[in-house]
Formats: sequence, structure tokens, C-alpha cells
Amino acid sequence: MSDLTETVGAPEPEVDASDRKQHLGWALVLICIAQLMVVLDATIANIALPYIGKDLNMSGTNLTWIVTGYALAFGGLLLLGGRLGDLYGRRKVFMTGLTVFAVASLLGGLAQSEALLLGARGLQGLGAALASPAALALITTTFPAGPARNRAFAVYAAMSGAGAAVGLILGGWLTGLNVHLFDPQDGWRLTFLINVPIGLVAALLAPRFLRESESHPGQLDVPGALAGTGGLLALVYGLTRAGNASYGWSDGLTIASLVAGATLLVLFFLVEFRVEHPLLPFRIFMNRTRAASFVAMMLLPAAMFSMFFFLSLFIQNVMGYSPLKAGFAFLPFSICIIISATIVSNLANRIDPRFIAGVGTLMASAALYGFSRLSVPDSGSDVLTAVGHGQYLGSDISYWTQILPYVSLMALGMGAVFVPLTLTAVHHVRAEDSGVGSGVLNTMQQVGGALGLAILSTVGSHFTNDHVAKIAPTIQQGLAGLDPNVTSALMAKLGVGSPAELVGRLSYLGGFPTGATHAFIVGVFLMLAGSAIVWLFLDVKHEELATDAPEQQSVHVG
Repeated sequence: MSDLTETVGAPEPEVDASDRKQHLGWALVLICIAQLMVVLDATIANIALPYIGKDLNMSGTNLTWIVTGYALAFGGLLLLGGRLGDLYGRRKVFMTGLTVFAVASLLGGLAQSEALLLGARGLQGLGAALASPAALALITTTFPAGPARNRAFAVYAAMSGAGAAVGLILGGWLTGLNVHLFDPQDGWRLTFLINVPIGLVAALLAPRFLRESESHPGQLDVPGALAGTGGLLALVYGLTRAGNASYGWSDGLTIASLVAGATLLVLFFLVEFRVEHPLLPFRIFMNRTRAASFVAMMLLPAAMFSMFFFLSLFIQNVMGYSPLKAGFAFLPFSICIIISATIVSNLANRIDPRFIAGVGTLMASAALYGFSRLSVPDSGSDVLTAVGHGQYLGSDISYWTQILPYVSLMALGMGAVFVPLTLTAVHHVRAEDSGVGSGVLNTMQQVGGALGLAILSTVGSHFTNDHVAKIAPTIQQGLAGLDPNVTSALMAKLGVGSPAELVGRLSYLGGFPTGATHAFIVGVFLMLAGSAIVWLFLDVKHEELATDAPEQQSVHVG
């Protein structure tokens, strides 16, 4: 009995400071590996799409669902994933998400049918929606407020920002490998299989380095979960479909999805006002700084993700880069955003987030404007002359002077945006709401990305189609006067099967730069709108970010 008393009453052994620092370091490694895996998987399969289509005999329309299906499940289930972490334990949900993601990656990598691959992508999105908000919440609960937490958020933000570029590079490299699992050219399978050991090892190590949060089982708002998840799924589906040139905003199913999404979200808000334990506690929006952070984090990534989409197409279609070379063209983005996030994590201890994020938005706006100034010969005669001489329309564009400076500036600006806005978005959120707060932040990014891509794709398609209509007759007349052998050589080079298809392809090549540059201009306005919100409403002081004081009951609304 005395032994038991002594054991219970004995003081806990002191933890050596260096051991605690190492422990926190490994915790951050696990969290950031999970976040990087989730983010890069949105782009890693892009370059592999032609190989997947050939192996599994998938049509072009269905191929897009390899990308869309993941984004749809991820964006639509994020809010539910964040709340499940609050209710059942964030470490447990984090581990579950990683395991689901790894298993789904295994199924996708071994898929022998279109249905299994698309199902696996949806399951990957579910795993990501469970792991991502839990990962962000675990940083808040694991790292003490101040420099340690700022550095952790900087690394997290860098992984989030660099993931898309890393995915393009890694996807290009893995796709080019001949692994002979089922086919001589099935390196695309590695873009899925690489996640399996990483996800499982991270899940197994989580109990060693991450503390479990308090759980509140039995408080899940089922009606709210159904309405909110259904509304987000319908909204993201509609926005994604609207951004597809094959459907657009006037498509019946696009309109029906957007209307259904809006209706379900209205129903969701009505339910949330009435239940005792809501899926989305509206108190997290009542702080002006936090609400401004959420809105800004919807607008700003919308412009950034669209930059990846249009610039990657521009570099390949107009400048003639191979997929792998195009991926490496974005490598400076990954490097610069890591440098920026590292610098900003130190500045956040001395400068208010409004000024850091505000300057970052202006830098990113300048970068997008720089992309909008890219110009190439785009008249019908110029297109024929360039292609006839075996040149790409953008062969005179210098990557080093006209692309690299703006890619780097965009990365430096977004690094200065992500770190302070992530800090302010989750700062002083109640402990029991930190998971759903993280889920809201991630949801804003995903829905904002889908909305931005849909809007900019519509703008790009409009101006592309207008320009195509102008130059197509000239191209058709020019081709009619060419030697048939030259026309056949052009058809073979561009991979088309008839003169009519050749006219269409050449017209698109001439029209796309006009559409892309106009889309970049719209991206500038999206970025400036986010900048205005940051400058006007982000009024938290840097001294406050160094504290863990609980949020006051009398919330600040203006």
C-alpha cells in the first residue's frame, strides 16, 4: 500500500529541454509529411493522365474525374472531418485519415479498371479530409504559443504551398519510370503507391509523438453533418463542372448542383442555429480577425491555384516544355515559399500579421500581373508561320527573365500570406472547436480553389473561343494553300487525324495565350480583393499571437 501511495504521489520526472525539443521536432515532421502528401496528391496524377487513359482505356471526360473526384471528396468532407477530430480525438482521426489514405492509394495503384481507380480517388479524398484538419489542430495543441508555434505554422504553410509544385515534379519523374508491375509503361501507378508506406509509417508513429485530445463522443450533429456535407459536395461539384470547358456555367447539371448546394447549405445554417452541439459553432466566426482570415483564405488560394493551372498549360502548349520539364519549371516556387515562410515565422514575432500578409498579397498581385503581360504571335498567319517552321508560339519567351522572376515573386508573396493567416485563423479558438476551426480554414481553401478555377476557366475559355473564331478562317485559308505533304507532316506532329482537326488545333494554340492572360488579370483582382480584406479587417497584434489566453466571452465583432 505504501509503495502504491509513493508511486501515485511521486512527482513526474522532469523532461529534458533537448528531449522535448526533439519530440516536438518529430511531431512536426509527422504532421507536415501528412499535409504534404495530402496537398501534392491533388496534382501528382495530372502528368500521368495520358498514361492512365491508355492503360485503363478511359475517355478524356472521365480522366478529368481522377483530379475532380479527389478535390470533390476532400473539399466536401473537410468540415465533417474537422468536427470528428474535436469529438473523437484528433490524433485518432489523424491516424484514421492517414490509414484510409494509404489503403486508397494502394487500391488506386493496383487498379485494373476505371471504376476502381475513380473510387480509390474518392476514398483518398475522404482520408485527406480526416487527416488535414486534424493535422492543423494538432499543431495548435502540441506547440506552445509564440516562436515555437510560429515556426511550426511556417513549416506547415510551406508544405501546403509547395505541395502542388512538388506534385508536378514528382508525378513527372515517377510516371517516366518503367516498373513493369502490369505493363511496360505503368510508372503512373507509383504516383499512388508511393503514399502507402509513407501514410502507414506516419500513422504508426503518431501515438509516439502526438498527444491525444479530449474527446466528446455522442455530440455529433447528424442532421447538420448530412446537410453540410451534402451542400459542400454539391457546391464543389457544381463549381468544378462549371470550370470544365465541356460543360460550363449554363449546363443543366451544373446549375442543378449549385442550386442544390446552396439549398442544402441554407438548411445547414438553419439546423446549426437550433441544435445544442452544432457541427459548425458560429461563435468561431464572431471574431472579426478570424472571419477576415477565413474569407481571405478563400480568395487568395483561388488566384494561386489558378496560376498553377494556366501557367502549366502555357509552358507546355505555348513554350513547348515536356511534362517533366514543366514540373521542374515550378521548382523555384517550392524553394521560394519555404524561404519566405521561414523568414515570416520570425517576423511574426515582431510585426503585426496585417502588414506581413498585406505586403504578401501585393507581391502576389504583381506576379499575376507579370504573367498577364506574356505575349506571343497570335494572328492566324503568325501561327501558321511559326508551326510551319517547327517552332512553338512561345519560343521567343525566356523562362529565366519572363517566367522565373514572377514564379519566385508569387511564392515569396504567398509564403508571407499563408503563415500569418493560418496563425490568425486558429488563434484563440476554443480547445473544443480547434478541429472544426481548422476544417473551416481548409474548406475555405478548397472551395476557394474550386471557385477560382471555375471563374478563371470561364474567363479563359471565353477569350480563347473569341480569338479562335477570329483566326480560324485565316488558318483554314493558309492550310488550303500548303503542299499536301506539309499538311500531313503538321498533322502527324500535332497528333490530329484530319485537316479540320488541324485547323481546330492550330486555332486553339493561337487563342489559348489570349485566354490565359485575361484569366491572370482576373486573378489579379481576386488577389487585390483578398488584400483589401487583410488591410481593413485583420487587426490582431503580434503580441496577442504569442499568448494562449482563452477567447473572451464578449467577442469582438467590429
